[in-house]
Amino acid sequence: MFAISAPGLEQILSNELRSIGIVPGKVVSGGVAFEGHARHLGTANLWSRTASRIVVRADEFHANSFHELERRAKRVQWERFVSFGQAVGFRVTCRKSRLYHSGAVADRLVQAIERQVGGNVAVAIENESGEEGTATLAGERPGESAGQDSPQLFIVRIANDICTISADSSGELLHRRGYRKAVAKAPLRETLAAAMLIGSGWNQRSPLVDPMCGSGTIAIEAALMARRIAPGTSRRFAFERWPGHDENAWRDIVERARESALAGAPAPILASDRDEGGVGAARANAVRAGVEGDINIETKAVSAVEFPAPAGWIVSNPPYGLRTGDGGPLRNLYAQIGKIMRERACEYGLALLSADKSLDAQLRLDLREEFRTTNGGIPVRLIVAQAP
Repeated sequence: MFAISAPGLEQILSNELRSIGIVPGKVVSGGVAFEGHARHLGTANLWSRTASRIVVRADEFHANSFHELERRAKRVQWERFVSFGQAVGFRVTCRKSRLYHSGAVADRLVQAIERQVGGNVAVAIENESGEEGTATLAGERPGESAGQDSPQLFIVRIANDICTISADSSGELLHRRGYRKAVAKAPLRETLAAAMLIGSGWNQRSPLVDPMCGSGTIAIEAALMARRIAPGTSRRFAFERWPGHDENAWRDIVERARESALAGAPAPILASDRDEGGVGAARANAVRAGVEGDINIETKAVSAVEFPAPAGWIVSNPPYGLRTGDGGPLRNLYAQIGKIMRERACEYGLALLSADKSLDAQLRLDLREEFRTTNGGIPVRLIVAQAP
C-alpha cells in the first residue's frame, strides 16, 4: 500500500489522483492511501502537484517489548528499499505505547537492516524526548535530498503498541520542484499554490490573474498545469535507488510525460506585485521553470491591474496581517479587492488564501470555504467566490 502526505488537502489530492489514472483509497492521517504497482508509485511522484511525500507501507505489527520489536523487524523486507552499505535514516514517533524510547527503537531497526542487507548502516539519532519522542537522522536531514549518497528514510510510528514502518519513495519533498531559488516575503509552497488553483475551479483555459504574486509561485504553477508539464520531470526520487527499480520502464514513463506537454499556455496568465523585489524573483523563477513565455509579470499595485476579457480567475495569497501589514491597511486591501471584483472583474471567480474571517467580510462577496491547511505554520483557508 502507498500513502501520500498532504495535510488538509485530502479531497484535493483524491481528485488529483483520479485525474492521473490512480484510484484513491481511504483517507488516512494527513493524506490518502492507495493500492498499486511500481508504475503507479512513479506516476504519483512524477505528476502529483499537491502531495508533500509518498511512502510505501513496508510493514505493520504489534510490539510492546523490544524482544517483540526485534523479532518482527527481522521479517521486514528491508532489501526492497536498501542496498548493501547504503545509509539509512529513521524518523521515529512513539505515542501511548510501552516502547517510548524512540532512539532505542531506531537502533533495533538498524540492527535488523544490517543483519538482512549487510554492510554498516550509517545512522545517528537526535531529538529524543520521552513518551512523545521522535528520532531523526543527525547531520543531513533524511529525505531532504535525493542525491546518490543521501540516506533512505524510513518513517516509523508506534501508537498503542502498533508499529507501522513506511519507506519514503520521494526523497526531497515534492514541493521542491527546483525552480524557486528566489523568494519574496512569506513564500508560498509550490504544492499549496497548486492546491489553490485546483480548489479554485480554474479550468486552465481561462485567463488567470495573481495581483499579489510575490515570487510568482501561483502563476508558475498555473503555467505548468496549463501546459501539462509534470512537476517531477526535472528531479530525482528516492525509489530510483531501490534495488528492484526498473530504470527502463521509468524512463519510458518520464519520456511520455515530457511528450504530452503543450508548447504554450492556452490562455493569458498575469502576475503582478507592487514590490519590485518580488517581481524580480518571480521573473527569475519563471525562467528556471521554463515558463517565462507563458506569464506576463509586471510591477503594479492591485488597483492598476487589468483583467483580460471576458472572464477568468483571480487566485492569490494576500498578506495575513500576522507577518506583514496591520489591521487597517489589510481591511482596506480586502475591501478594495471586493470592489474590483464587483466593478471591473464581475465575470471573474476569486480564490484567496485567508487566515482571518474578519478580513474576508471586507470583500462583501458570497464565499465558500474549499479547504483548510497551514502555510508557514499559520492556519489558513482557501475561500472561493464563484463567478456569476
